[in-house]
Amino acid sequence: MSLNWLDKRDASRPFCMMVHHKAPHRPWYPDEKHAHLYLNEDIPEPPTLHDDYVGRAAAAREAKMRLDKNMTVTDLKCEIPHELPERELRSWVYQKYIKEYLRVIASIDDNVGRLLDFLDEHNLAENTMVIYTSDQGFFLGDHGWYDKRFMYEESLRMPFILRYPAMAKPGSVNADMILNVDFAPLFLDLARIATPPEMQGHSFLSLLRGETPSGWRQSMYYRYWMHGDSCHNVHAHYGVRTHRYKLIHYYGDGLGLPGTSTTLTPPEWELFDLDKDPCELNNCYHNPAYATVVQELKAELTRLQTEVGDTPVSPKSY
Repeated sequence: MSLNWLDKRDASRPFCMMVHHKAPHRPWYPDEKHAHLYLNEDIPEPPTLHDDYVGRAAAAREAKMRLDKNMTVTDLKCEIPHELPERELRSWVYQKYIKEYLRVIASIDDNVGRLLDFLDEHNLAENTMVIYTSDQGFFLGDHGWYDKRFMYEESLRMPFILRYPAMAKPGSVNADMILNVDFAPLFLDLARIATPPEMQGHSFLSLLRGETPSGWRQSMYYRYWMHGDSCHNVHAHYGVRTHRYKLIHYYGDGLGLPGTSTTLTPPEWELFDLDKDPCELNNCYHNPAYATVVQELKAELTRLQTEVGDTPVSPKSY
């Protein structure tokens, strides 16, 4: 449908097209072309597949998106051998899950390629910006989970790949921090339209040229609102991430969206030093060596909440 639209468009005018693939959404149904992939091989396990959640907030332990406990027959397309020991079962489920996921991703890869080929064949590639992104990351066995929601890296980070030969150097990588609220200001900037003051994001056009403007953000705010069994029992939380640290507050008041379970949980904090602990296994919040870091991050969290107009749920716990 997308290729047909491109082929029949008014070639005298600029165009904007968004293509939304459903394939990686649960449950995962590969097409015939890719159903045979990975039948006779094992996919390497992520280093945190057998995470025991020791030393971290209860939220990690209580989340109901575990491969060995919460995946269904519909997810895996077969009966699940629950009689296996927990560690063995988690590894078994991981192989079933990740292979189905990679098969549907292979289909997306093929079809993104078809779109890029069309641009090449019609001499549109040089002056067309192509962006590949998503609404959030996804746990692919990391921490023993599937799904998303948590502020942990695998879920928090979003893919963002851009091709724009007229401006961005091919193969270049930028380590600055951009958010999805920056997308619209970028597009407006490219169209030479001013960003409305009500938009919270910022154009990152200069980053495409390899130039980081002074005052560019060094931290970001995240909030997950839902709370309860209807959403994998992931506890509501908010937090701040800098280039090195991440502070998460599970505010435990039971607030959530209408209709969700509201099991009360005590407030908890997690602090991760991403330089020393990129897999986020060691909660440093109660480590005296990080007391100053905690104080600074709480101040930054308050600043970011004020900036976006959000309100702390439990300020007394600060």
